[in-house]
Amino acid sequence: MTNIVTSDIIKTSNISFGTSGARGLVVEFTDDISAAFTHAFLAVISQKFEFETVALAIDNRPSSYGIAQACAAAIEEHGFEVEFHGVVPTPAIASYSLTKKIPCIMITGSHIPFDRNGMKFYRPDGEISKDDEYSISNSNYSFSKISALPTLVKCTDAADNYIARYTSLFDKYLLCGKKIGIYEHSSSGRDLYHQLFTSLGAEVVSLGRSDDFIPIDTEAVGDKDRSLAKSWSKKYCLDAIFSTDGDGDRPLVADEKGNWLRGDILGLLTSIALDIEALAIPVSCNTAVELSKRFKRVLRTKIGSPYVIAGFEGLIESYHCVAGFEANGGYLLATDLVINGKTLSALPTRDAVLPALMLLVAAGKDNISSLVENLPQRFTWSDRIKNFASEKSQQIIESAVMSPENFLSQLGLSQRQCADIDQTDGARFTLDNGDVFHLRPSGNAPELRCYTEAADELQAKEYVETILGKIPSLQ
Repeated sequence: MTNIVTSDIIKTSNISFGTSGARGLVVEFTDDISAAFTHAFLAVISQKFEFETVALAIDNRPSSYGIAQACAAAIEEHGFEVEFHGVVPTPAIASYSLTKKIPCIMITGSHIPFDRNGMKFYRPDGEISKDDEYSISNSNYSFSKISALPTLVKCTDAADNYIARYTSLFDKYLLCGKKIGIYEHSSSGRDLYHQLFTSLGAEVVSLGRSDDFIPIDTEAVGDKDRSLAKSWSKKYCLDAIFSTDGDGDRPLVADEKGNWLRGDILGLLTSIALDIEALAIPVSCNTAVELSKRFKRVLRTKIGSPYVIAGFEGLIESYHCVAGFEANGGYLLATDLVINGKTLSALPTRDAVLPALMLLVAAGKDNISSLVENLPQRFTWSDRIKNFASEKSQQIIESAVMSPENFLSQLGLSQRQCADIDQTDGARFTLDNGDVFHLRPSGNAPELRCYTEAADELQAKEYVETILGKIPSLQ
């Protein structure tokens, strides 16, 4: 039987690492390509860690189970046992992996459309690094072509452990009197969130469950979902609505009025509630973080959890309580914390449940909106142009950086001047009135993202609509 070399098949595929795992079209995730990534991952980390078992989980995409079967076949061929945990949130399988000190693979495309999918890899000590990604992509491990796909038997340990991670910290009456809507759609955590919140005393209302995969993007919530939240809040008299993206690592939380909170505002409120000393956050996050003056250090990084995690290394040497979050709301805990006399272990990967819980704890008997109103009033907005070639995005950004005055004129913003350009990731333009717009090609799909910030929410939204409306016509 002819063997296949992992690097040969990976490099000739159209699947590559972005800001959050390997991503590509479903049709590109053949059995051999899925196996190649799995073998390469195991070949790289087995040089650094000793383990016998690999955990495997999936999201609710129609294609995810088949990809997992190919991964399981590769894991077994590589000489390891497979633990299949079925459909669970990414932070659930990641937390389980850390606890058991074994690697894991999560089959998910997160928030991107269902015709795409992806793979997230975790070492026994957490997310793989950018160096690991390079080693995986260039691994020369040789393996046999898959002849048969195994039937996967589900284990519930990861889901059970994830629920216990949070319910064990609080009294079972913590959320008594709270009425919380769970926007379930096709989230991979939809079958455990109800149990988690009711275990803490909340009355839970299930909302919007879907048999079709819905690509919820917590950084660019659509008008339909905005209207749904307001109508649900009014109809059921809810104190909050909780939801996530497809794989459950990015939270989406609405206040008692049905207004979705921006992810970085949720992260800021969570960090205040946890009494965090130092933060690592991407450059795209709201400047209310610094303006709040609640932290001893705020480190800005490139966008993507690997960069936030890399930023933790220097911070944990100087501070006891370190965390991070992204503009999408995903919360990363770098150090162990003590809550109610009990230890919450570090989970340095995006999580959606912790920020939602801490927001409710911080609100207490008050409304969530009052917490938001007490923050420095800086408003952000974001959206994206889909099916926009990365090459064109790069050309537009390079031209804009070379001549910002001309670029502002092309966007219809000639009345403003550019005060600063931050090229940490993409190009973040600060205008002479303090407003911000930030352009960045997506690392996961052919999309151009635009983030804006202003002292007024309507102005922030208007910037996004104006800029994304003008850009497709630019050469």
